[in-house]
Amino acid sequence: MAETRLWPLRRRADPYVPGQGNSSADARVRVDPGKANTSSAGRIEARNVTMTFETRRGTGLVEALSDLTVSIEPGEFISLVGPSGCGKSTLLKIMAGLLQPTRGEVIIDGVPVRSPRRSVGIMFQTPELFPWRNVLQNVLLPIDIFGHERDYHTERARQLLNMVGLSAFEKAYPRELSGGMQQRTALSRVLVADPAIILMDEPFGALDEFTRERLNLELLRIWEEARKTVVFVTHNIGEAVFLSDRVVVMDTAPGRVDAIVTVPLARPRTVQDMKDPAYTNCIFEIREYLGVER
Repeated sequence: MAETRLWPLRRRADPYVPGQGNSSADARVRVDPGKANTSSAGRIEARNVTMTFETRRGTGLVEALSDLTVSIEPGEFISLVGPSGCGKSTLLKIMAGLLQPTRGEVIIDGVPVRSPRRSVGIMFQTPELFPWRNVLQNVLLPIDIFGHERDYHTERARQLLNMVGLSAFEKAYPRELSGGMQQRTALSRVLVADPAIILMDEPFGALDEFTRERLNLELLRIWEEARKTVVFVTHNIGEAVFLSDRVVVMDTAPGRVDAIVTVPLARPRTVQDMKDPAYTNCIFEIREYLGVER
């Protein structure tokens, strides 16, 4: 697949690689999330977030999240892992402005989140493509909704489709695509409006292992290019370690942060990093927090 640089791309200062326009000589560096660029858009702060739901039968209340606090720097790639029911998806919806917490708040770039905002894109486990729109039209859906300039974003959409290997399918309809191709279309749709933050709720969970690995590599390549803030929900510990700067380990009953693990792998990453003992050790550290035996 040919490399494609998004044009024109509003590239933020790289919080991890020394300088701008680095040569390959210093391309792989150790990540220090604590030194991420604080001047760029995309900072997320969850402060004492508590979320309580009424049970379906109306017989009581369930606390999905309890006093959860976490800070995410601009340009960081963060994964949320934990057992089902620990509130990962609920936290993501609060960050997206789709839910309001019972107590506490989420603040993005200094402004409390009260409703959805254009600077935040969200991608779900299912691609949610409109069957009557072709691939290009589905990617351009946010542009149509927001009323953005069409010609510029059509060119951007085509560049994104080229980046994810779908240039030849821009006129195809969702029923003509594989599951992986549909998710790549959904990813392009999230990126086309150039959000500062991308929230991803198990976007590759329903895919086979080979397609999932390929999309992980494509996601990393796009992230290296655009350096968005990404919050990624997954049940796959290996996937979380491979993708992330830090992994937020959550516990349940009620949902809360149990640990935050910094991934000690250099960037950029390749599948060869899965052979690194640091990768394996990080997986087992997270497994121990989750109570999974070696």
